[in-house]
Amino acid sequence: MKKKYSKNDADQRLLKATQATEFDFTESDPWRVLRIQGEFVEGFDTLSGIGPCIAIFGSARTEPEDEYYKAAEKTASLLANKDFGVITGGGPGIMEAANKGAFEADGQSIGANIQLPFEQETNPYQNISLDFRYFFVRKMIFIKYSVGFIIFPGGFGTLDELFEALTLAQTNKIDHFPIVLYGSEYWEKLCDWIDDCMLQKHCNISPEDKKLYKVVNSPQEAVDHVIRVITENNLI
Repeated sequence: MKKKYSKNDADQRLLKATQATEFDFTESDPWRVLRIQGEFVEGFDTLSGIGPCIAIFGSARTEPEDEYYKAAEKTASLLANKDFGVITGGGPGIMEAANKGAFEADGQSIGANIQLPFEQETNPYQNISLDFRYFFVRKMIFIKYSVGFIIFPGGFGTLDELFEALTLAQTNKIDHFPIVLYGSEYWEKLCDWIDDCMLQKHCNISPEDKKLYKVVNSPQEAVDHVIRVITENNLI
């Protein structure tokens, strides 16, 4: 029996091996290539010339009364006041907080939304909103149009964005832009594991790799670090 997919399963269908079933070109890999190309073209066309942006990541489940929501909102506001755009995943939680902070400070507030079967409703605090089917296209947009990442507490998706950026920087595929982890209480054990296990015990990373990210505990500290690294490395 042929499996039924919803419109939100684009990545799942793309990554599934093709089978000899009744031919439908709109379900074929060549058709998906055209759709992927269209997402890239739309993203590049929409965001060309937007100026330097900082991507802010974090959990979609963070509530407005949470301290990290308020911190993300304040961080984005400070960035907007320094003429940086803010780009997020366009959804609720930390994404909403960051878009709201930039939007209400009259800054550039961009959302790169992903179609998901749950959690991902577009927040209203955006002057530019994009909608993607494919995670890897969306991740490319974050990397291409950002000169820094600020990572608030989040789940698997947040960690995916973090380690993607660290890998690209470690391998010199991108400029070493600032990568900030907000909230030492949340990130402490992960950082300890990276240091104790990955670095010291197994030597799977180099001591220099620890310099690719910084842990901060206030919006001002996050913004100051981002600006310092960008300035020192002539990233804009």
